[in-house]
Amino acid sequence: MKFYDRVIEKELLKSNLEQSKKSACFTVMTGRRRVGKTSLLLNFFKGQKYLYLFVSRKNEALLCSQFQNDAKTALDLHIFGSITRFSDLFEQLMIYASREHYTLIIDEFQEFDRINPAIFSDIQHLWDKHKESAKINFIACGSIYSIMIKLFEDRKEPLFGRLTSKMVLKPFQVSVIKEILGDYNRDFTSEDLLCLYTLTGGVAKYIVLLMEADAVTAAKMLGFVTRPDSPFLGEGKDLLITEFGKEYGTYFSIMQLIASGKTTQAEIDSIIGKNTGAYLLNLEKSYSLVAKNKPLFSKPESRKARWHINDNYLQFWFRFIFPNQSLIEMGKHDMLREYIEQNYLQYSGLMLEKYFRELLAENSRVTDIGRYWDKKGRNEIDLIALNRLDKTALIAEIKRNPQKINLSLLEEKVKVIKEELASFNVEFKGFSIDDM
Repeated sequence: MKFYDRVIEKELLKSNLEQSKKSACFTVMTGRRRVGKTSLLLNFFKGQKYLYLFVSRKNEALLCSQFQNDAKTALDLHIFGSITRFSDLFEQLMIYASREHYTLIIDEFQEFDRINPAIFSDIQHLWDKHKESAKINFIACGSIYSIMIKLFEDRKEPLFGRLTSKMVLKPFQVSVIKEILGDYNRDFTSEDLLCLYTLTGGVAKYIVLLMEADAVTAAKMLGFVTRPDSPFLGEGKDLLITEFGKEYGTYFSIMQLIASGKTTQAEIDSIIGKNTGAYLLNLEKSYSLVAKNKPLFSKPESRKARWHINDNYLQFWFRFIFPNQSLIEMGKHDMLREYIEQNYLQYSGLMLEKYFRELLAENSRVTDIGRYWDKKGRNEIDLIALNRLDKTALIAEIKRNPQKINLSLLEEKVKVIKEELASFNVEFKGFSIDDM
């Protein structure tokens, strides 16, 4: 597959690279697994002088031996002797940077925590010692969001305050998803595009898996996801068990409830049987997996919050795959597919709303975008996009079927927030699957 997009990220990498030729530059790149961090870095630095080190779960001495060989191959740097501590190897790499400019990429950086947590303090000490003389472009890349954020943003951690640059790699925007699908299926339909968006949310690896398997229509995509050897079936558990640790059972239950439509804490608490506030806060702040939505124009103290899962694939996995583990274990993948198809129309209708919110956020001149609902959860408005600078507002109803869009009813709903919109030039619009 050809390399897509990442224009902004490449500009940032280029800027940091140029800066590092004058003074040492320390960048952290994070983002969910499979989003394309390694591919971006290797694509950008191809043809340039760089050393790529992958932190696998090995004994520290074995890892250092591998890194010595990597340094010899990539930089023609001969580090003699038996190096058993990463700190000794890292110092040699920093000393080398005082003579030669290069880029050092350490991938899965957070895995040092399993191998030897003292490595982070060693890196901090050696960075502070050599950074004035080193011409190095140092990039620490990691996938486990909670650990990476803690390492670099917790004041108690040794690497706090050392960064020159922080990059969070996001999934592809909807325009790029559409471009990729068009390259593999010139005659794709809106249903095909919606299904690709629903299943992947723009995560690069998932798109690659589907496109390379020729799963380029909605039917083929759902078939690929539910077949016995599908990597999509176990991916949710693989992604999150490492993040959650021993309490993964409670976190999984909460995310399953959110995916099934139980989106208020009161609903979640009543089913779990305890106060889940701390768990929800962790999911939001520490793991960046869920977000708290409030109606647009609501006050900061409003208690009308609803929770949603940020990631499209995880939303799908907790809605359809995780609750049906028994079907998978019995090998009844045909029944899993049947269950998904029975509920897919309604489910993808909700994802269509999210699609248009992301599309407008990407392509339109907006300062705020969201939804509205009243205290009783009624009188819902699917999309409100504001431009507070130009004083314009777009109010939209989103339906799969364009025949079901009722703009007159939408205008009636908007009357409850007419005061908030008094200074805006308001436009009403309907979006359906035909407008994707």
